[in-house]
Amino acid sequence: MTQEIEEAVKKALDETKPRNFTQSIDVVIAINDLDTNKPENRLDEEVLLPNGRGKDIKVAFIAEGELAYQAEQAGADLVIGKERLEELGKNRPEAKKLANSYNFFVAQADLMPTVGRFLGPVLGPRQKMPKPIPASADPNVILGRMRSTIKIRVKDQPIIQTIVGSEDMTEVQIAENIDAIMDVLDRNLEKGSKQVKSMYVKTTMGPVTKVI
Repeated sequence: MTQEIEEAVKKALDETKPRNFTQSIDVVIAINDLDTNKPENRLDEEVLLPNGRGKDIKVAFIAEGELAYQAEQAGADLVIGKERLEELGKNRPEAKKLANSYNFFVAQADLMPTVGRFLGPVLGPRQKMPKPIPASADPNVILGRMRSTIKIRVKDQPIIQTIVGSEDMTEVQIAENIDAIMDVLDRNLEKGSKQVKSMYVKTTMGPVTKVI
């Protein structure tokens, strides 16, 4: 299927009009024979894209001490300490603004109870609860992985829509990223990628192009 994906991506890139920003490339996948009323059929998986997302994402670290310092040095977009957590817990509008401004959150494991208490009510509904990490973790590794990671979800409808790259990437790179998603579907669906009913790719502002 890789060739078909490459051809569809090329067509989507060729047909999109130039914009004054770098457009994302999205894939939309519809799945056959998947009863989403059954909890076991709902997907919530992370996919490491081999060629990255193509656009920067914002990662916030919740940490103290040495880990907070290392996260700052590694280029984390925000580092939140325990005192700031408590302040956010008393300011719901500010906490919501923070939750909407960052793509991923990670937290020092021993701070997770505090995170749950003060930020859980705003991060939970947005599916952004932090990943717990040990105080000895290497922020460089974590940031590198998160900046190449997407989430694919199937909840109420058997449809997946997610970013797979940006228009300044090649069609080969984007196709390889889509293949990574297909590998996850192969592992998680009863009939694997054979259950894919249809697939489309599109740029942010461009027309939809059918793959299958």
